[in-house]
Amino acid sequence: MAALTIIMERRPNTLYGECRFCLLKGYHRDIMKEYFTNGTREVYIDIFMECFNLYLSTNKQLSTLICTSCIQRLREANRFRLMVVNTEQQLLANVLDKETVFINVGDLETDMDIKPEHAHQLEVKVEPNDSMDCDFTFDDTDDIELKDDDKREKIDGEAELLARFPHRYKLPTRKTLYTRPCKGFAIHLDMLRGKNVLPRMVAKLLEDESEDSPRKKVYVTEKMAQIQNTTTVIEFSNVTVFKSKNRVGFPCFYCRSSFENFDTLREHQAKAHKKSETRKIVARYGTECLVVYADITDLQCLICNEKLSTLNELKAHLVKVHDKKIHPEFTDRVIPFKLSHNKHPYECQSCGCNFETFGSIERHMNVHYRNYVCNQCGTGFVTKYRLKVHIKSMHVGGSFPCEICKKVFTTHQKHKNHVDTVHKMLKRFKCPKCPERFSEYFRRQKHLVETHGSAPLRYKCNVCDKAFDRRYTLSRHMKRDHLEERDFQCQLCAYKCFTNNELRVHMIKHNGERIHECSVCKKSYARKKTLREHMRIHNNDRRFACAVCGQAFVQKCSLKGHIKTHHLDYNLP
Repeated sequence: MAALTIIMERRPNTLYGECRFCLLKGYHRDIMKEYFTNGTREVYIDIFMECFNLYLSTNKQLSTLICTSCIQRLREANRFRLMVVNTEQQLLANVLDKETVFINVGDLETDMDIKPEHAHQLEVKVEPNDSMDCDFTFDDTDDIELKDDDKREKIDGEAELLARFPHRYKLPTRKTLYTRPCKGFAIHLDMLRGKNVLPRMVAKLLEDESEDSPRKKVYVTEKMAQIQNTTTVIEFSNVTVFKSKNRVGFPCFYCRSSFENFDTLREHQAKAHKKSETRKIVARYGTECLVVYADITDLQCLICNEKLSTLNELKAHLVKVHDKKIHPEFTDRVIPFKLSHNKHPYECQSCGCNFETFGSIERHMNVHYRNYVCNQCGTGFVTKYRLKVHIKSMHVGGSFPCEICKKVFTTHQKHKNHVDTVHKMLKRFKCPKCPERFSEYFRRQKHLVETHGSAPLRYKCNVCDKAFDRRYTLSRHMKRDHLEERDFQCQLCAYKCFTNNELRVHMIKHNGERIHECSVCKKSYARKKTLREHMRIHNNDRRFACAVCGQAFVQKCSLKGHIKTHHLDYNLP
């Protein structure tokens, strides 16, 4: 404990250890925490993954620190990445008119009166095989595949088509198309799977298209990709999916039932629902609010029963081993959890941090799944809907006065919360075990502990083993007592403090008017608190008594002066 205090006094916001990237020992920052540099928010693990697309091991025995030299290199790499992205966007904007156009024949009517020279039906038949391999490949295994292909009975017209290409020209397979410039064409082929393409349908499209008409680009929409990705992960694994936990318990993803015990939810889904229902349920959600929570305890593939540890390993396994289709260019919407009965029931699967409540780990997952980022404060969110709620509640400023008490609030949400709790006395928080309702969350928690015998929520400090009933109190304790993070600094003097409220009180020294006047002696003070302390003199409120001689004083500073003068051996710290 003493060693830790010395370290913190030397280098605030740092810990002594080994840099994860260059193994340099010294006082370094933590890659998992957020820092502010010149007003810019930085989370080094996020910058590292965005630049290099690499995943670091979350083994707790490995260091999570980064030295200043590596931080500078990481910033330079991030600047280079942003420059490349911006340049690529500018280049693509100049060649939009040269893009390949794919003909979408899925929406055409089949009764068009078009008679080409060879009026026969061309039927494109696709075998129901996910691999969708063609007859030729780009690698050295072509000769083997060609020999096997000779033994297969070719469909009508296939031999004539292959005869047009000399043997030295090798056509791509469906797999290689996804990794080459023809990726858009391959995606379009997926859309045509199982459909009959008639010559007159193609002729009609070519006839309708003119040089002056704008070209249409066919692509997979974000919603279709999210449905495909989510459905593939759920259908081919043993994950238990659920919605955000409420006061009743864990809601089932497929129906409206909620369960206080997660094991009961697992049994319910195994008996009452089938994996085939997943696509239909997922399709009901819009792209802005689609998010699925998945318990990945004892995760395994349902096709081959292979056990896997993370969702990323499952996705890679389904693509490589079972040839399933997943669109990696779209954001993740399946959020992994491991819900257990251990000492720490909620453990983050990305960084290993433990949480006492589901609400706290749910908010924490926004750090790892930063699909949508607020451009004003840098906070990330899983869905676009959550980002909109954040902007509306935190950044849409204004003046919203209360018509009853005339207090003014900066946002509509703060105004509504004030009216509901102070004036309407609404009790939003209902006890899940009895009809009792409460106006505050912590009052309900106290009721659950005292009346129903629930275990109290305790947030323990990892440094000094102190415990707190609120996570905010633990965070404040860490900043004050261990990290000494004085993030708020006065612009007029060298004063630094821990909270914005402390800074606001301090600023009264510089620009505050003495509006609080004593009704007895007419002295004025800038703070109401100072006036209350002054009024003790007129009320003869001598609450600070000397423990040695019993003499009492109005102010604590007077007591300290008395002890220094008359009782030096009992001097207060």
